[in-house]
Amino acid sequence: MTTLRRYGSTLLKIAVTVLGLAFVLSQIELQEIADTLLQAQLGWFVISFGLILASMVVRAYRWFLLLRGLGLVLPIGRLVALYFVGSFFNAFLPTSFGGDVMRVVEVARDVPTEIAAGTVILDRLTGLMMLFVMALLALPFRPPDFPPDVLLLVVVASIVGLIAGLILLEGGLIRRFGRVLPTKLSPTGTGPVAKVLSAVNAVGWRAIGQALGISLIFNFVLVLWWWTAGQALGFTIPFVHYLLVIPILSISLLVPSIGGLGPREVVAPTLFASQIADGQAVALSLLVLFLQRLPGIIGGPIYLWMLLRGKTTPVPPNTSGLSDAEDAPRRAP
Repeated sequence: MTTLRRYGSTLLKIAVTVLGLAFVLSQIELQEIADTLLQAQLGWFVISFGLILASMVVRAYRWFLLLRGLGLVLPIGRLVALYFVGSFFNAFLPTSFGGDVMRVVEVARDVPTEIAAGTVILDRLTGLMMLFVMALLALPFRPPDFPPDVLLLVVVASIVGLIAGLILLEGGLIRRFGRVLPTKLSPTGTGPVAKVLSAVNAVGWRAIGQALGISLIFNFVLVLWWWTAGQALGFTIPFVHYLLVIPILSISLLVPSIGGLGPREVVAPTLFASQIADGQAVALSLLVLFLQRLPGIIGGPIYLWMLLRGKTTPVPPNTSGLSDAEDAPRRAP
């Protein structure tokens, strides 16, 4: 039981990735995917990677604003470095100790753990909420051949996602109906979830509004790097099509997997069916995944440098499944 608890999260991620890839390869010839990837144009590839690197700075500034909303000011350079380090953990370590948890652990050296966790959650949440807003605003400009079933999925997911995000930001409704949960999971009291929720709600609407504004810039860059990746493969998919389907692609990444591999490749053919063949859609998803993981190559040396300078804490073996920030205080000085 102890071993299962220790490695359960990692085993789940491996299983989801393997099953996802097995399903994709049962529907699409591997050679078709490989042939599409081999035609990638280097110039567009470099532009797409440059946009991803720029986005790391934009996201770090969004995180900086959320921390500042709590009266905490951390050097923007440190936050950028932690984004690269988080990318390293996401890309190369098949464990449940993901990049977001790594960011929580490191910032918890300077601020209370619940505040670190709350701002990381808000960092993700504001980005996703603005994606939903952008998708809804793009609806009137959708291509004539945009599939009706995908359109319905985008509308429902965006509206539900925005409502859920607003409920989390407001906090009152969650506290009202979450009192019956066990102490560790209860949004009220002194448990870990309650502390994180309090930190989320304490950031303030002004800082959240600023984060949403920065998320607008980041999400435009996000859609742009998908578009340039498509250009690298010779696709002429309209920019607005990416605006509509990327929220669904982003939601698929919330499914536990190794480095984000598997779930997105499963849904990509359906989302791009009106524009490109299934094998081409999977190739596009894999190319973007590869581009998104490349910053991890930079994050590895940054993490080593931080270790040598005593600016970070070596990450010990996972002993509790570490699916959230609850164990972060044990690692933070």
